[in-house]
Amino acid sequence: MTDPLFDISGKTALVTGGTTGIGAMIARGLVARGVRTYITGRDQARTDAAAAEMAAQQGGTCLGLAADFADPATPAALAATLGERESALHILVNNAGVMAEGALASATLDDWDIVLNVNLRAVFFLTRELLPLLRAAATPQDPARIISTGSIGGLHVPNWEAHSYGASKAAIHHLTRSLAKALGKDHITANAIAPGPFPSHMHDTTSEATQRSIDTYIPLKRAGTPEDAQGAVLFLASRAGSYVNGHVIPLDGGYIGAL
Repeated sequence: MTDPLFDISGKTALVTGGTTGIGAMIARGLVARGVRTYITGRDQARTDAAAAEMAAQQGGTCLGLAADFADPATPAALAATLGERESALHILVNNAGVMAEGALASATLDDWDIVLNVNLRAVFFLTRELLPLLRAAATPQDPARIISTGSIGGLHVPNWEAHSYGASKAAIHHLTRSLAKALGKDHITANAIAPGPFPSHMHDTTSEATQRSIDTYIPLKRAGTPEDAQGAVLFLASRAGSYVNGHVIPLDGGYIGAL
């Protein structure tokens, strides 16, 4: 029997960037727990294939939507498409993100713009466009949830140059707090997770350099797993986390706590 504190079955969720990496981990966890889950990717065919695979593997409902968040028109278009299919959205996971050249000496205007536009601008405007669906799902006892993916790179300065990425994630953390303050009256919570090393196309956790960093800086001496990402989101999305609002949860094996 599912513990009612952690039961999220019957809800509807949107996970941006849900075809790979942490987004896919989160989406699989939601689908497996009976959440009608939409995922986005830039290519419709690949997104549909990823959604079909998740649905088959997890025994639930997963649907794909194409979205390129570098395009400023995408948030409104995506919200309109979802609004044609759903009357309410219980869980919004703002996860889509990119990295680009981040060195002070060599980064270009295009590098800066793509990172800030996808990682920050799109999150703000997609959240705003989806507010009618979030408000429709929200109740005082069971708020609608906004869960954004930040990074430990937005909580501290790493030993390599990633100026635009770190700035974008630090901004996501602050945006999370400001959204919590603005939307609490609507029974919508806003929180973020700040992952450390998780396997993704942006982070090879099996590399010698990453393993050395994990051994040196992370007390648990390992990278994150799908269950780690799923557990944090399950907590925030369920009754167990309904009174948590405006917080950034480091998901890093103790990296930040041990600094």
